[in-house]
Amino acid sequence: MSDLCIEAARLTLTVTEWFAIFFFLALNGGYALLLVGATLEMLRHYRETFDRPNDRLLASPLGPTISVIAPAFNEETTIVESLNSLFGLHYPNVEIVVVNDGSKDATLEVLRDEFGLVPIHTIFRRRITTQRIRCIYRSHAHPRLIVVDKDNGGRADAVNAALNVATADLACVIDADTLLEPDALQRMVRPFLNSPDVLGVGATIRIANGSVVRGGRVIEARVPSDLLSGFQVVEYLRAFLFGRLGWNRLGGNLIISGAFGLFRRESLIEAGGLCHDTIGEDFELVMKLRVRAYERGGSSRIVFVPDPIAWTEAPATLGSLGRQRDRWHRGLADVVFRYRYVLFNPRYRAMGLYVFPHYAILELLAPVVEGAGLIALPLAAALGLLNVEFALLFFLAVYGFGAALTLSTLLLEEFTFCRYRRVRDRLRLVGFALFEGLGYRQLTVFWRLRGLVKLLRGDHGWGAMDRRGFQPTRSGAVFAPGSQGMSA
Repeated sequence: MSDLCIEAARLTLTVTEWFAIFFFLALNGGYALLLVGATLEMLRHYRETFDRPNDRLLASPLGPTISVIAPAFNEETTIVESLNSLFGLHYPNVEIVVVNDGSKDATLEVLRDEFGLVPIHTIFRRRITTQRIRCIYRSHAHPRLIVVDKDNGGRADAVNAALNVATADLACVIDADTLLEPDALQRMVRPFLNSPDVLGVGATIRIANGSVVRGGRVIEARVPSDLLSGFQVVEYLRAFLFGRLGWNRLGGNLIISGAFGLFRRESLIEAGGLCHDTIGEDFELVMKLRVRAYERGGSSRIVFVPDPIAWTEAPATLGSLGRQRDRWHRGLADVVFRYRYVLFNPRYRAMGLYVFPHYAILELLAPVVEGAGLIALPLAAALGLLNVEFALLFFLAVYGFGAALTLSTLLLEEFTFCRYRRVRDRLRLVGFALFEGLGYRQLTVFWRLRGLVKLLRGDHGWGAMDRRGFQPTRSGAVFAPGSQGMSA
């Protein structure tokens, strides 16, 4: 019986080894394609935009109007700096719609005191059903600022309420703690001017932790010295500069980050706005827009543009980061299940045949396969079945390929935007890229697996996110003890 058990274990481990190898080749082969696509896209983008000033065309009063929508729940520590960054945007036809989604802190009071809000009576069509709107305010100091005070309904409900109240052609959805660079909207609107069939545009999100923030702007980009924030910096660079950019070439994007995205407002309203019953609302929105477009025979183009930049605060504690990552993976799994009929469906062309399968199979199952490998390794060692040479070579291959992809992304950043000017920051980026796979990656595997377990249990909560805020200190550090972020 003991021999049978050992033989069964040996067979199981052999199958696991080969499955892990094939999965590794498929996943990282896809990443390699993305890197090639991202490089080609970056070259194309630079050819089209090099030495072409934005001011003449993109700052023209004849350009499309934009409503910047910022849902806010318990954002008293960050809301002022975020709005100051919006007031500095170099775009003439813009209105700013902040939605106070039933905050339990002093968010509304801070807005009243800082911006001189007065109640207004305005007529709008309630084309999307939302929670009750208590009052609508306009700022005396900044007439372009509108504040909607409403009962709590969550981020999706807040965005939908703003879509009803907004008046512009395009809707720019951001998080209340996002800092936009002054020319971000000018750069974001370019694809809409170049092509009438663009539904939405995404941009690069970067980590503000450790950077110098003043007057609502990142004055000097710096790489944080703490490990947790530093690893997230290289993660974000990799996700946007080779991930999102690469998908432009390989079938189009399926995700526009909720921290900064630009859409045709009428398309959002016709689609019913953001979905309430999913925590993957950003992913679900883009899937809904693209699926509807395919089914109606229209264009479903979702474009990523690398040079508009929004800065956001990354979680600074293991607890907050873990809650964020398990929520992201729950959102991925939920949306994949909702749109499972798209998988390998030729009706949806490249999206159905390659892009969605990549997310539905490779991205969704990656933590399951990695988790199984982490469990199988000590089990094999305990049973005396561990092939040390194979295990070591496989680890080096996985680690080396991951580090190579990240370092390639850093080179792409260095030869294009080069936002981190100090030598110490560049060295820190290289260090974080090399050590990310030794501990931090395994933590993210655990958090994503925990997210899948929570989803199976029916847990759809956001979880509280600790915010430290963007208040600068004398030394230029950006964070001070703060509040709870969007958690409804």
